[in-house]
Amino acid sequence: MKKQSPASSSLHVRFAQLVCCALLALPVLAQPPPPGEAASATASRGNVVDYRKLLPLLPEPPAGWKGEDPEGSTEELDETQLSTAHRDYQKGEGESAPTTSISILDSAANPEYVESTQAAWNITETTSDGYTKPVTIDGIPGFETFENEGKHGTLWLLVAKRYFLQIETTGQDANELQEWLMRMDLKKLAAEK
Repeated sequence: MKKQSPASSSLHVRFAQLVCCALLALPVLAQPPPPGEAASATASRGNVVDYRKLLPLLPEPPAGWKGEDPEGSTEELDETQLSTAHRDYQKGEGESAPTTSISILDSAANPEYVESTQAAWNITETTSDGYTKPVTIDGIPGFETFENEGKHGTLWLLVAKRYFLQIETTGQDANELQEWLMRMDLKKLAAEK
């Protein structure tokens, strides 16, 4: 196994911090609001869409690629709702074959999750091993990371202040994140209710 350089290790730490911030928000969301705040907390939350409405928004594989069947779920935990849709893609066979994963998470019922995740998107770092940076694409806020080793990239966008779109690539150049994004109909996703 190849030893990681300190810069590459730093990118992994930044990525882990992002994931932890988002995941740490989830247990808080499952807790009931303090007494007297129940009505206002519930009023500020919307209902998530059924995952079956999100599945058709995942793109078909491009020429030369295979796509797994899309998967999804809509879950409720106490007053917290979450809908997700996901699809994996692969070009060729074997462990070194390029892959892409696309996920959509409807967080309409979890405004705290949206806030905590966006707060973690303020990191900018460029090293010889890769980069992390906030991005804005067609007015949509997001975050992008890329590691040169393994050509591993991830792009997150917050569409319509509720849908987290994640595109993750391996074995592909950084510009491929944008190529995969162009296969998505962001306007249709934003309009989904």
